[in-house]
Amino acid sequence: MKFNTKTIHGNQQPDAAYGSVMPPIYQTSTYVQESPGDHKGYAYSRSANPTRHALEQSLASIENGAFGMAFASGMAAIDAVMKLLKPGDEVITTNDIYGGSFRLFTRIFEGYGVVFHFVNMRDIQNIKTRITNNTKMIWMESPTNPMMNIFDIQAVAKLANQNNILLAVDNTFATPYLQTPLDLGAHIVMHSATKYLGGHSDLVMGALVVNEKTLAERLYFIQNASGAICGPQDAFLALRGIKTLHIRMERHCQNGRAIAHYLKNHSKVEKVYWPGFEDHPSHHIAKRQMKDFGGMLSFSTYGDSTEDALKVIKNLKIFTLAESLGGVESLAGHPATMTHAAIPKKDRLKIGLTDSLIRLSVGIEDVDDLIEDLEQALE
Repeated sequence: MKFNTKTIHGNQQPDAAYGSVMPPIYQTSTYVQESPGDHKGYAYSRSANPTRHALEQSLASIENGAFGMAFASGMAAIDAVMKLLKPGDEVITTNDIYGGSFRLFTRIFEGYGVVFHFVNMRDIQNIKTRITNNTKMIWMESPTNPMMNIFDIQAVAKLANQNNILLAVDNTFATPYLQTPLDLGAHIVMHSATKYLGGHSDLVMGALVVNEKTLAERLYFIQNASGAICGPQDAFLALRGIKTLHIRMERHCQNGRAIAHYLKNHSKVEKVYWPGFEDHPSHHIAKRQMKDFGGMLSFSTYGDSTEDALKVIKNLKIFTLAESLGGVESLAGHPATMTHAAIPKKDRLKIGLTDSLIRLSVGIEDVDDLIEDLEQALE
């Protein structure tokens, strides 16, 4: 199947009980057993639930993977990946990373003896120089949050495989509509399914997809043992969201392109971060490994003032000031005080995350209305 068909039919079958086209919400904690261990594949809903299983099958299909796992949040999914490690293991990751990931790595797992190296991944040499015998994982985002940096997944995967290192890719911003990291050599793909996969700002969920059976078994064990699974209602909503992912992403990309070009030509905007521009430092990589350039972008205003940035955001009428991204509605955020507040200012400034930076999640509204809204807020 091609992608647009897989979002609707991939790894999906009508419900076995009554032929329901959409998987029912199996709102149950436990299941009847004929005798101990003799059941229909489900014993307890922490271990497996038919609605969640249908979602996990769909997740695997759209990412061209073999095994999918659904979690209570994106952070729960990342937490499960980190539990593959032991004290003394080292992880190389990007210095331009989501604040929640940074907090989990530095405030939780560093306390358990895992060592993290935050490097500029645009230059693969920075990764090579950090590899030691203790390096067990490379964790990357592409595009990154919120600076929209693009990294060469295929090149990093080759390096990881040469050194027997796991490569995990946060694919939240791109979604499998734009890129499939497993096809580029990654071992683990992570999503905050709260965002584009769900697509309607009505659930919180995380996802992992892998190809290797042994790795999948380890992660399924962690999922069951730690128990951070999503509920059947959220699984149902995510399944429904995935069925329109392809048409939503097409509009997100169209609107994102128009907004990026509008902002780039605005007299009050100093810089726009969007990988579709030919002068973006990694545009050539984005063009090669992505189908389009997405609906996420960031921009900064002249003067680098938090006050000015907040003034712009507060004056927006259609763009909503809110955490999160990837819904049908357009959202605006101030990373320095919201999503990336956990990162020290000196570290933020090193990657260009200034006080005036505004991040936009461009929705699927009429783009003329969105531009008009930005115009009045900037003026």
